[in-house]
Amino acid sequence: MAEGGSDTYEKVQEELRQIDVYRDTPIRFLGYSNEVGEAFRSIVPVSVVRATYVAAFGYVCADALDKSRKAHKKEWPTSSDRSKAVAVAAGDTFLWQTLASVVIPGFTINRLCHFTTILLRKTTRLPPTARKWATTAIGLGAIPLIVRPIDSAVEMGMDSWIRPIYGSAHHGE
Repeated sequence: MAEGGSDTYEKVQEELRQIDVYRDTPIRFLGYSNEVGEAFRSIVPVSVVRATYVAAFGYVCADALDKSRKAHKKEWPTSSDRSKAVAVAAGDTFLWQTLASVVIPGFTINRLCHFTTILLRKTTRLPPTARKWATTAIGLGAIPLIVRPIDSAVEMGMDSWIRPIYGSAHHGE
């Protein structure tokens, strides 16, 4: 490989190492599987909705494990510093992801679909099946609209209330 090609290869490899698989790739959408379940709640059995929460919490745990592993790999002055960094990385990530990917968006889509169902029942003559599918479509359509505002609100809330306790300015660090 030519000298310039080797430099380019190293730069690409460094950029790939900087990508957060759990936040910068489509894997991030696993965290929103429960919102999809909530959107389909009126159509599918409750067990299916619950399974989507299992998938979402699996994603949350995988990201927390990844961040704690990365913290463990860094150089630390003492093993106590390393242990604290690993615990903070895991706990911060778990809390952030639980709030931003599961609890708040799941509740938001659940309530949106609930009130949509009531509104459609009271204001339209749609048959029940059509109302259920309309509610599901509205719930699914809302998911992309709620992601960034919820992520930002959770980030600000954690920066203001939680992170000062353990001195971390950013999640996952």
